Amino acid sequence: MTQLLRNRNAAVYLGAVLVSGFGSTAMILVAGVWVMSLTGSSSLAAAVGFLMYSPTLVAPLLGALVDRTPHRRAVLVGVNLAMGLILFGLLLVRSADQVWLIFVVMLLYGVSFVVLDAAETAVLPAAVDRELLGDVNGLRMSISEGVKLVAPLVGAGLFTIAGGAGVAVLDAVTFLSAAALCLMLRFHPRGYDRSVPQSAGGLRDYPALHRLVLCGAAVTFTSGVSGAMLFAVIKDGLGYAPAYAGVLSAVQGAGAIAGGLLAGPLQRRFRAQVFVGAAIAVFALSLGLRAVPATVPVLASALLAGVSLPCVLIAIATTVQREVPTERLGRVAGAVNLFTFVPIAAGQALGAVLLSTVDRRIVLAAVAVVAASAAAVCLRPVRATVPSGT
Repeated sequence: MTQLLRNRNAAVYLGAVLVSGFGSTAMILVAGVWVMSLTGSSSLAAAVGFLMYSPTLVAPLLGALVDRTPHRRAVLVGVNLAMGLILFGLLLVRSADQVWLIFVVMLLYGVSFVVLDAAETAVLPAAVDRELLGDVNGLRMSISEGVKLVAPLVGAGLFTIAGGAGVAVLDAVTFLSAAALCLMLRFHPRGYDRSVPQSAGGLRDYPALHRLVLCGAAVTFTSGVSGAMLFAVIKDGLGYAPAYAGVLSAVQGAGAIAGGLLAGPLQRRFRAQVFVGAAIAVFALSLGLRAVPATVPVLASALLAGVSLPCVLIAIATTVQREVPTERLGRVAGAVNLFTFVPIAAGQALGAVLLSTVDRRIVLAAVAVVAASAAAVCLRPVRATVPSGT
């Protein structure tokens, strides 16, 4: 950790993650509440989340656009700067007639997340020593999870005092601060590609990574199904009020912070497929524990899920940065986003349907088996091949 924080680029980058993550987390919560307060429509409030995450569907294309420029730092600075200025447009929202402005801004928000992720994935291998990549990705996850414990409370309080406009200004300032920090990054670009990609991010050119991503997709799918079971577990399994979800969320968040801190050192000790396979196995155990109608197993489930799921995502991100040539990092990062985050929504939808027809314990046991199978697949040896794009 000392070596990491002494690295100028790592410290600057993590500072940008902290400030922008704080504002973004507050805004993501408040945007839906703001729409609900203006329109009284829960469906319109839910549309905010859909608009924000929908750009993930074209993440490989947006990542390929990042690959076409050698100026990845300029992308980081420009996107943060643009979003900071765009958010000031929300000051015009006064009534339900201006709600469309929130929708437009949140759609652009989603686009910015995808582009920034692709650019960060391409920048980090050039800006940070290879042996520190796992630690940087892990601490990035810990920071992201840590702000989720504080920023929503700040956002809700500020919304009560100053309305949505106040939160928009806060978020704008954090984006502008992140742009200034990204401008301080110092590194030499390693290469870029002006060609148009011919496949979904080139994942098939990297069999080991391809398998990790597919196993990760299976895990995020099961996490979506499990998430849809949350209130049934709390009400029917434990007999608690829905507000107990806050306790489980806090426990899982604490686990995620710990997982982020542990991911870097553990990745130095184990090969990626062993580390990911073990993390998936722990996540499968957490799904099984969630099916037990008792408080201690469910709390343990939340803690283990918090530790293990971020480890899977961190290891995949680190493998991308270490194994994929710089000129292809944007599109591969986009493909990874597509295949690891879209399944969450699909899992949530399926879980909601199953919840009305199948006992939650059966569903949770089934997804635990799916996750355990993904762990077994991940641990199988992969025959090495030479990427066609290199």
